[in-house]
Amino acid sequence: MVDIDINWITDSFGSMTPVLPMVLVIIGALLMPGIHLLFKRKDVTCAVSLAFVVLAAVFNILLLLGHYNGTYYDLFTYDAFSGLMILLFQVVAFIAILIAGPSSETTKLHVGAFYSLMLIATAGMAFVATASDLLLIFVGVEMVSIPSYAMVAMKKKDPRASEAAVKYVIIGGLSSGLTIYGISMLFGLTGTTNIADIAAALATQGYTAGLVIALATMIAGYGFKIAAAPFHMWAPDVYEGAATPVSLFLATGSKKMGLVVYIKVFFVMFVTIQAAQPFMTESIQYVFAILAAITMTVGNILAIVQGNVKRMLAYSSIAQAGYMLMAIAIMSEWAMTGTIYYMFAHVFMKGGAFVVVAALITAGVGENLKDYRGLAKRAPLLSAVMLLCVFSLAGIPPLAGFTAKFFLFSAAIVPGLGEPVSAQWVWLAFVAILNSAISLYYYAKIVKAMYIEKGESEEKIKVPVAFTIAAVLCVLGVIAMGVFPEPFLYYCSQAAAAIMP
Repeated sequence: MVDIDINWITDSFGSMTPVLPMVLVIIGALLMPGIHLLFKRKDVTCAVSLAFVVLAAVFNILLLLGHYNGTYYDLFTYDAFSGLMILLFQVVAFIAILIAGPSSETTKLHVGAFYSLMLIATAGMAFVATASDLLLIFVGVEMVSIPSYAMVAMKKKDPRASEAAVKYVIIGGLSSGLTIYGISMLFGLTGTTNIADIAAALATQGYTAGLVIALATMIAGYGFKIAAAPFHMWAPDVYEGAATPVSLFLATGSKKMGLVVYIKVFFVMFVTIQAAQPFMTESIQYVFAILAAITMTVGNILAIVQGNVKRMLAYSSIAQAGYMLMAIAIMSEWAMTGTIYYMFAHVFMKGGAFVVVAALITAGVGENLKDYRGLAKRAPLLSAVMLLCVFSLAGIPPLAGFTAKFFLFSAAIVPGLGEPVSAQWVWLAFVAILNSAISLYYYAKIVKAMYIEKGESEEKIKVPVAFTIAAVLCVLGVIAMGVFPEPFLYYCSQAAAAIMP
């Protein structure tokens, strides 16, 4: 694979190198209100925001290709895992900002503040990806949560947005309270908030009542962030009420951040103590296996009865979170590779679907299934993009969703490449495959409305070029990750190896 010289970066930025991708985005966030006051044009503010994301992504890609490893005062660690996760969040931010500019749903007031909030949230996700301490992770999560509450509320003319924002703030506050309570309990039991030190301390202890409470509250607190069942109730209302670019940002970025937290806290911690405390590790594996099975089942079954496409995609996101939680249950390097691959595939397939929804809303088309009738004749490109994205989400070959599910689900049967078949998690793979079959039903309802049913209007739909660019980028990602998985799999396996103790 590609290997480049990055000495000029490390020589130029020194100890700041591990946090360089974050710092660039934060500088952009601080400048956005001033940029908008200066030019008073939404498209200019959008373009400058994109430029900062691209600049940060370029440096991040160079560090990744240079196989850079480094720490910033032992607070932040940049390695293959954190670098790849930062890249994922940068891709999400790029797509969301790109379509936020021409979207009719995003605010026309406080434009500078809107892009500033989105960049701060992006920096917060990178913060979480590099942090190795529970308190730093908590701060990073709040850096994402608080701007997200504000962005949801900024769709002022829609009463659904106000309702969604209130629900989001209340649920978010509850989840933060549970999380910080769990962290305080763990600190009281181990005397540290560093994840590696906590694992070392737990390796010499068994389960206690305090530890059970700490783990339960943290699982619930971060469970709200990724909308894992039964902590999922906020997601459909928030995704429906928010402007669609914000819904895209939350579904493909914020939820991945929650998964990164689960991986950094529970996966790393319990894989570390597995040899010393096998019972503790096995019990937490079953907790996450049950959580994964319930989440994917609840998400898929409730998606079937939805008539609003945004709500359907929200329930679909809940189900997808269930699939990705499988890695924490299985706790193998191959499962982690599959989950990281799935996270990237999900960005392109779910992102593409939300891009189409946002484009159609901007063009004056509704967001209900009946509004999609006959869409293939009115907007053939957008319909084709939606078809490819939902088929990929359902796992139809040879698209990204199929390849990602193959890697992830196979990890439940074969722990690693070349290793013997394991019977322990076969039931979980069966539940996941069954759920994929269920999901095909409601995804097919969208395709049926677009290609088979006849709509009331046959007038051609025109959308701003930014939507077309974003949609094409997502489709290219869906096809490339499905047909040419090797280069993506290489970097995902490098990231998985980096997170293993």
